[in-house]
Amino acid sequence: MSPAARPAAHGFRPAQRLLDVANAVRRDPDVPRAALARVLAAHGETPADLAPGAFTDADADALRTAARRVTAVLTEADADRAAAALNDVFAECGARPRLSRHGGHPWHLHVDRGEGAGWADWFLASGALALAQILTEYGQPAWGECTAPDCAVLYLGTGPGSARRYCSTACASRTRVAAHRRRRRAERTGT
Repeated sequence: MSPAARPAAHGFRPAQRLLDVANAVRRDPDVPRAALARVLAAHGETPADLAPGAFTDADADALRTAARRVTAVLTEADADRAAAALNDVFAECGARPRLSRHGGHPWHLHVDRGEGAGWADWFLASGALALAQILTEYGQPAWGECTAPDCAVLYLGTGPGSARRYCSTACASRTRVAAHRRRRRAERTGT
């Protein structure tokens, strides 16, 4: 099995893939294999690699477990604790860097145990590498969990501007409007 993502039109984005899988598992802890396969396909995995014989129910179960495991890193806001958690993932996966070129991909970095690595091992190792690169570039976790009430979506905040607290402009706006309405009510009632 060679579970490496095919670069999409927007480029190879393993951190976004990590978040998309983790969010799918958070929405539905028992997300079916076929739904996980669709998420992976959206990130360039080939139909052959995602066929039921290549990406099995056991692989999907292991991937769900891996997604839950990495959520602890994605919800960590402290740089030192995030770095320690990423180092734990690297140690757990036996991550050793190697260059790989396969399936029409250009040379790219892999950090899993090799071509025989399972989906979960590959997912954790490649995701941890992506997060480690973000942490070293920004000096702090540029990811997090939306702080809007009733929203637990994980997001990447690697764009320009100040640090993000929300997964989307909709959550940010909804939270600001609710706070504004609370202040107005308090002003009217004098509380």
